[in-house]
Amino acid sequence: MAHTSSPTDLPDPERLADAFYVYEVDATPEDGIRYYGEPMTERESVVQAVGPTFRSRGYRVRLTEETGEYVLVAEKRSLGVDGVPWTNVALALATLLSTLYAGSRWYGLPVISDPVSLVGAWPFAAAVLGILAVHEFGHYALSRYHEVQASLPYFIPLPFNVIGTLGAVIQMNDNIPDRKALFDIGVAGPLAGLVATVLVTAVGVTMDPIRVPGGLIAHVDIGYPLLIRGIAALLGEQVVYADPTLIPNPVVIAGWVGAFVTFLNLLPVGQLDGAHVTRSLLGDRMRSIQLVVPLLLFGLAGYLVAFENGQAAALWAFWGVLTLVFGRVGSATPLDETPLGTKRAAVGVLTFVLGVLCFAPVPIVISL
Repeated sequence: MAHTSSPTDLPDPERLADAFYVYEVDATPEDGIRYYGEPMTERESVVQAVGPTFRSRGYRVRLTEETGEYVLVAEKRSLGVDGVPWTNVALALATLLSTLYAGSRWYGLPVISDPVSLVGAWPFAAAVLGILAVHEFGHYALSRYHEVQASLPYFIPLPFNVIGTLGAVIQMNDNIPDRKALFDIGVAGPLAGLVATVLVTAVGVTMDPIRVPGGLIAHVDIGYPLLIRGIAALLGEQVVYADPTLIPNPVVIAGWVGAFVTFLNLLPVGQLDGAHVTRSLLGDRMRSIQLVVPLLLFGLAGYLVAFENGQAAALWAFWGVLTLVFGRVGSATPLDETPLGTKRAAVGVLTFVLGVLCFAPVPIVISL
C-alpha cells in the first residue's frame, strides 16, 4: 500500500481495512485528507463503520467518487464560529427589511409616500423573526450539546409577498453520532418554535384587530389551524370576525406563520425536521414513509380541486413536487443505529401530534 504521510491524529489506513481498503492517501489538499481505496462493505455502510474512529480524533468523514475512484474525505471538525458570520448577518438584515415591508401591508402603512413608516410594522417583523430564530437556535443549541458541527441560522428573505420570508435554515456539516443526537437536534427546532408560536399568538389575539387596509391584503384569506384557533378560544378571543373588514392583529398573522412553518418542517422527507425525527425513531423504514408523503400532498391537492374550487391546490401540488425532490436528496444517517428509548419515542409522537394541530387544508388564498 503506497501512501504519503498524514497528520498523526488521523487513523492509520490499516485500521480502516475491514470497511475500506486504502491504497493511497493524499494529505496535501486544503479541502481535506483524502483516502483513495475500495469499499469492503456496502457503500452506504462505509461511513457508519469508519465514522466513529474519525470522529473520536476530531474529524468528520464522507465517501465520494472521483474519476472512477472511491475517496474517503476527512476534514477537521470545528464547533465554534470563526470570525464575523457576514453572510448570516446580511441575510438576517435583508429578512428584517422584507418582513417589515410585508408587515406594512398588513398594517396599511403608506410606505411608498412615507418610507419611515415602515418602522411601524416592527411588531409583525419581530414576531416572525423571533419565532424563526427560536426554532433555528433550538437546533443549534442541541447541535452544540451533541458536539455536531452546525452553522448559525441563515434567514431567507422573500420580498413583496405577504409574510416576507421563506423561513430560516442551519447547515449541519458533520457526521451525526447516533440516533439520540439526530432525534434531539431534529425535534428541538419544532418544539422551541411552537413555544414561541404559542406565546406570540397569545399576545396577538389580545391586541386590537385592524381594518383591512386594502391593496393586496384585501384579497388575502387566511385559514387558521386548530392550534391558533384553540389559543384564541382559551383566551376568549377570536381570529375570524363577523365584520369582513376586520382582520386579527398582524401579530396573530405572525403566529400563523410559525404554525405553518412548523407543519411544513415536520413533513418526514429529505433533510426536513420531520425526517430527522422519523429516521431516528424508525430507522430505514423512513424510506417507505418518504414515498407516501408526496402522494398524500398530491391527493390533498386533488381533493381541493374537486371539492373546494381548487383553493390552495396549487400550494400543496407545489409541495408535493418539492417533497419528491427532497426525498431524492436523502436523509441524515447516524453512525450508531442503537434504537431510542420510550421517552424520546413519546416526545416524537407528541411532536407530530402538535404538527397536525398546525395544519390547515387551505392555509392561504390570494384572489386577485
